[in-house]
Amino acid sequence: MSKILTIGEPMALFVADQEGDLKDVEHFSRFVAGAEVNFSIGMVRLKHAVTYISKLGDDPFGKQIEEFLQKNGIDTSYITHDAQYFTGMQWKQKVTSGDPHVFSLRRNSAASHMDVSTIAKLNWDGFDHIHLTGIPPALSAGCRQLVYELIKQARGKGVSISYDPNLRPGLWADQKEMIQVVNDLACLADIVIPGISEGKLLTGKEGVQEIANAYHAAGVKTVVIKLGAEGAYTSSEGQQFYTPGFPVTKVVDTVGAGDGFAVGLVSGILEGLSLQEAVRRGTAIGALAVMSPGDNDGLPDRDSLAAFIRV
Repeated sequence: MSKILTIGEPMALFVADQEGDLKDVEHFSRFVAGAEVNFSIGMVRLKHAVTYISKLGDDPFGKQIEEFLQKNGIDTSYITHDAQYFTGMQWKQKVTSGDPHVFSLRRNSAASHMDVSTIAKLNWDGFDHIHLTGIPPALSAGCRQLVYELIKQARGKGVSISYDPNLRPGLWADQKEMIQVVNDLACLADIVIPGISEGKLLTGKEGVQEIANAYHAAGVKTVVIKLGAEGAYTSSEGQQFYTPGFPVTKVVDTVGAGDGFAVGLVSGILEGLSLQEAVRRGTAIGALAVMSPGDNDGLPDRDSLAAFIRV
């Protein structure tokens, strides 16, 4: 299987034990959150190797997060701890329908203090792929420079790159800057995976093929646009097709569905599946993710994924 690199900010996640406004909730259950965490866990469950780059606080939450990643089979050799800054945290509302309200405390966190020196000793030997999102570049100027450097090195080593915009407007100084930076980085990738609303905002286009064409014009080979319950639209080297979504019996928690889609798509491509099969795997894992509580509880192993696709 493939060896994959990613970078992000894993956070301590506190999920309300009862419904209601977060200000009124007294009891929470603790988990680990982060788009790249979800992606990494999903890839490992499908038997791929993942190395995670990050910086955590030298605090109980940071230590627990590193142990959690290790227990899930993720290589943490490029994770460091900083005694000066704290580990990022999130609080998530409990809901029975719709998207939960999430409150984050991550400004000036340990991860936001990553910079190019973070990868001074990075050894690219054996890596086949790097998966990036638009979140680390939003954390700080240093993180942004770090991501640019990772892409530069990956391209120099012939390592393929997937990029999920995963927009977090609240982390950016303004929307114009967000669009410029996220698009600039996306256009350096081989595979770009925006949600439909993200694609419209980032390109100013309305139609899926027009969104894809905007990225093709900048040199992106493959664009896969997530359409939620409707599935996905793919445009790559002259082929364009829709992939329907898998039936969902009950939506439990939509957080992490896009990360699950990326797991299916990227793993399928790296395993040599056809692009159609890889996108279908993405829609399957996205459906499993929304039917499970937590950000990564529903990410399947190979047997449960195969069983779900066969049904």
